[in-house]
Amino acid sequence: MNMLSLENELKANAYPGRGIVIGKSPDGSKAVCAYFIMGRSANSRNRIFVEDGAGIRTQAFDPSKLEDPSLIIYAPVRVLGNKTIVTNGDQTDTIYEGMDKQLTFEQSLRCREFEPDGPNYTPRISGIMHMENGGYNYAMSILKSNNGNPDACNRYTFAYESAVAGEGHFIHTYMHDGNPLPSFEGEPKLVEMSDDIESFTEMLWSSLNEENKVSLFVRYIDIQTGNTETRIVNKNK
Repeated sequence: MNMLSLENELKANAYPGRGIVIGKSPDGSKAVCAYFIMGRSANSRNRIFVEDGAGIRTQAFDPSKLEDPSLIIYAPVRVLGNKTIVTNGDQTDTIYEGMDKQLTFEQSLRCREFEPDGPNYTPRISGIMHMENGGYNYAMSILKSNNGNPDACNRYTFAYESAVAGEGHFIHTYMHDGNPLPSFEGEPKLVEMSDDIESFTEMLWSSLNEENKVSLFVRYIDIQTGNTETRIVNKNK
């Protein structure tokens, strides 16, 4: 698989929807994750990320304009011990609760499907990062309709047992803009990572479509110490 420029991937796609990036810094010292949200409707765009303990949650920027909170208000990031969970919906809580009961990442998601927002049937994308004894591995999942058919849910899990320095993987909800929106296809994309959280955050935010981008979260975790550094960027201020 060829390594892609994450910057070019984002600039070439006006509407990837929501996206998760997980990987390892080139110097091998940091576990890296990023999560962004985009929106086409006023309801989707009326959001910000706020810190919530060790994780984050979405919040209405203007509560008076909040319409349906069911698919837009959730905790995208939660931390369970030495595991960091990042998803595009309330399945963050499902994974947290399942893994807290000793279920695997994949088992925890068995009770969930794609979002009930026909005709798009937005995929549920999820990631898990695990650091222990100086080691680091991660996995990603996508739950999607069967080519737009809501009668069947297709489940894919991609596990990266030994994270490679300088490499990351990028998965997003939609291939591109459209009506209905076409679900992501194939493996998560292999993308290049950065040692510097500031330049990585700036690159991601500036590469997302100006009209559609809403919020961005980036976290670097020291694999040896577990210390974290986080950036949040919101379009609404």
